[in-house]
Amino acid sequence: MSDGKTLIGVSAVAIDGRAVLIEGPPGSGKSSLALALVDRGAVLIGDDGVCLANGSDQVIARPPPNIEGKMEIRGVGIVNLETTSAPLALILLLEAEGSRLPEILEQREIFDCIVPVLPFRRGDAIQATRAEWALRKHGLSF
Repeated sequence: MSDGKTLIGVSAVAIDGRAVLIEGPPGSGKSSLALALVDRGAVLIGDDGVCLANGSDQVIARPPPNIEGKMEIRGVGIVNLETTSAPLALILLLEAEGSRLPEILEQREIFDCIVPVLPFRRGDAIQATRAEWALRKHGLSF
């Protein structure tokens, strides 16, 4: 696995061994979605930072060493959580309005791997459930 790059201002969790990267503008709910997914059984990879590495035929998302295991919970503070690494399977792009029925996913090339990108509505009550279904339907299989 070659050296990779660190992304700042993103969060990621692993669900059933596959990483979901959560992107969006500041205050869009990236940490809140990550926390809701952790509450449902996902494992934190990184909050407000994620390292991506080239794993030959896949991209590996791993915790950044300087903030590994740290998650900020608004109104609570910084807590320590278990972390993991996993192959990147899906990128959720938090937006004010996500598409109701996305027919064509965007794609992003990272280290010569094509990763699906799903515009995703931010901030409603069942967002974590939708994220799990998005991974099942649109995420890469390994």
